Amino acid sequence: MLDVRRLQVLRAVITSGSITAAARNLGYTPSAISQQLSTLEREAGTELFERVGRGIRPTPAGTLLSEHAEVLSGQLAKAEAALTELKNGRTGRLAIRYFATAGAALVPPAVAAIRAEYPGIELDLKLTEPNDPMPEVESGRADIAIVVLPRTDPVAKGIELVHLLDDPYRAVLPKHHPLTRKRVLELTDLAEEPWVGVDAVPGACRQLLMEACAAAGFSPNIAVDADDYQTAQGFVAAGLGVTLVPELGLGSPHPGVAIRKVRHPGPYRAIHAAVAAHAMGQPAVERLLSAMRLASANAA
Repeated sequence: MLDVRRLQVLRAVITSGSITAAARNLGYTPSAISQQLSTLEREAGTELFERVGRGIRPTPAGTLLSEHAEVLSGQLAKAEAALTELKNGRTGRLAIRYFATAGAALVPPAVAAIRAEYPGIELDLKLTEPNDPMPEVESGRADIAIVVLPRTDPVAKGIELVHLLDDPYRAVLPKHHPLTRKRVLELTDLAEEPWVGVDAVPGACRQLLMEACAAAGFSPNIAVDADDYQTAQGFVAAGLGVTLVPELGLGSPHPGVAIRKVRHPGPYRAIHAAVAAHAMGQPAVERLLSAMRLASANAA
């Protein structure tokens, strides 16, 4: 098999016109260049140079290999440049998984920042709801997942959690409900009310709401379940019950509801980016996380 480095030496000898000149340009001794050429001739199984007076000139085989060496050198230079771009985090692929409210509030500004500053990065974006996005990172199918803590299952090794924001829940009441007279509600104020369920699928969000209600001394009486926060607001506006919705999930509040802060306890979702260890420290990932933090601050 022909050695690429020796082909480059061959090209240098032919383009410079002599072994001495090639040795000077490459920083080798003439004898080292001659040894490289002799080895290359053995590999090629044919002579690559012939004597002409006191000099040498390439044989047809030498000229042929020199032309290919030029192409290989160009391809090698491109490969090295591409590798440098990849190592510097300016090219490659980032797979990001998220749930709906994070997708609406946090992901778009972060994607815009990456598009502007790292156009060579290919983004693979996917909404996983109602499925948990964490397994996508654990299995290696994704580099980053936006998740809610606390979790019932421990975080797998090789995943780092980066806190983005705490997303407080707000009480959503029918617009003319008697409790709307209060600016801030105690969670126990909702204990005897019918509830609109917003987290029918088991997971971190449902768990923290159930735990908050339990800490306040009651279990919510779910009168009707909704599949999403906007539908839940519609049910509340229709007088079917009250509910708690995280701020990121409120969007444009339904005109038929009133939003109130809640306390004692005031539940909140701790939203984190779960980042595969191999992705941590990459410039594009750091920029993505900083853009999400900024979006989180603006959403607060």
